[in-house]
Amino acid sequence: MSKLMRVILLTVIVISLLFSQTACSIKMRFNKTSRENVASEPETLILWHQWVNVSNKKTNPLKNAIREWNVQNPNIQVKELSWNGEQYKSKIRTALAANEAPDLFYMWGGSFVEPYISGGNILPLDSYINAGTLDKLVPGAIDYCRFDGKIYSLPMYIFIASLYCNTQLFEQAGVKIPETYDELLDAVRKLRAKGIIPVVVGEKDRWTGMYWYNILAMRQAGNQVCLNALNNPAQFENQAFEAAAEKLLQLVNAKAFNNDALSTSFNDMVVEFSQGKAAMMYQGNWVESNIEESESTTKKYVTVVPFPVITGGGGTLKEFYGGSADGYYVNINTRYRQEAVNVLEFISEKAGREGYLSGAGFSCWKTDDLDKSQMSPISKQSLKLMETGTSFVNWWDTILPAADAETHKDLVAELFAGRMSSKEFARKMAGLNKSVY
Repeated sequence: MSKLMRVILLTVIVISLLFSQTACSIKMRFNKTSRENVASEPETLILWHQWVNVSNKKTNPLKNAIREWNVQNPNIQVKELSWNGEQYKSKIRTALAANEAPDLFYMWGGSFVEPYISGGNILPLDSYINAGTLDKLVPGAIDYCRFDGKIYSLPMYIFIASLYCNTQLFEQAGVKIPETYDELLDAVRKLRAKGIIPVVVGEKDRWTGMYWYNILAMRQAGNQVCLNALNNPAQFENQAFEAAAEKLLQLVNAKAFNNDALSTSFNDMVVEFSQGKAAMMYQGNWVESNIEESESTTKKYVTVVPFPVITGGGGTLKEFYGGSADGYYVNINTRYRQEAVNVLEFISEKAGREGYLSGAGFSCWKTDDLDKSQMSPISKQSLKLMETGTSFVNWWDTILPAADAETHKDLVAELFAGRMSSKEFARKMAGLNKSVY
């Protein structure tokens, strides 16, 4: 081989080696950059809820809590999606049944969530909850979030139902705020005589009318007797439950309720009361945000009182309908279990405390360090009532199994329509599906 050929060959080899090293270096730098880009991509958790309306005082505390979490945790971002109540119920049920639920989701407690806990759709939180978290909750707040001894949610708010009265309309009728059932019936008759709708109820949605029967039963029988019957439906044959149905029929016949009750929705009910079209409304304290809106004509005239007692009945003014059960749950199939529980802890506490001050509900989280001077007068009244409580029974449709809850609401609707006797009502309640108990 000539000297010239050897030089050319050597040059080619050197150039090849240099090119190979450069390409390798470029590839290594590219791979490193790609890994860095992948590592810097945040994890995204999807959260579903039902707080769509920004005027609802539960909406903004939740959004604020999510926003604060996202700022503080750039590597774990929360994306929220929301639908209105009944639409949301259908959507989350469908998603859970199809195993397509998001990482976190809002659920009603009791019989609504229990099938999905039993079915293994929801993550028990006990081994993921951070140290000290449970100490921040008010005593008893977590009780309705336990199933078989395990914790499945961390609630935000405690709700109770009370009687909301428009004092301006009571004064026009020359009648006092009722403290007993007899006074309630007397007020109904005098208000009607003045052309005033005594009570507005949104029975189109059924659960609002259910509240009326349930509180009458609790006043007639007492909370413990009601709890016993809810756990053993045969006990609904107790005379007290028939007597409660008879009193509801008595109110229906006295025209206590709006004439279009069966076609009035929950939202319509709240609007009508807030616009001063009815003297009373029995509801949970979530309606207070609507009563206090700028468009409300009644906020200066509303007083909040316990539902009247029944003379000779087993219930007292210190026994309340309500409790804490609703909250956010974690999908057992989420890829980010610990992160999802961390989000749940953060937003439940933040939203619960902020919402408490804005009138969204009573916080399940301790609030001793909060300035309560800015709370609305109506919220302060409700809070004082709750503090007098000695016994609470949660919403009956969250205690009864799902099918029985629907039957119960249907039976109450028959009472509102005047198509069922009190005796038949009690008999059918006693015939609920006992095999599930």
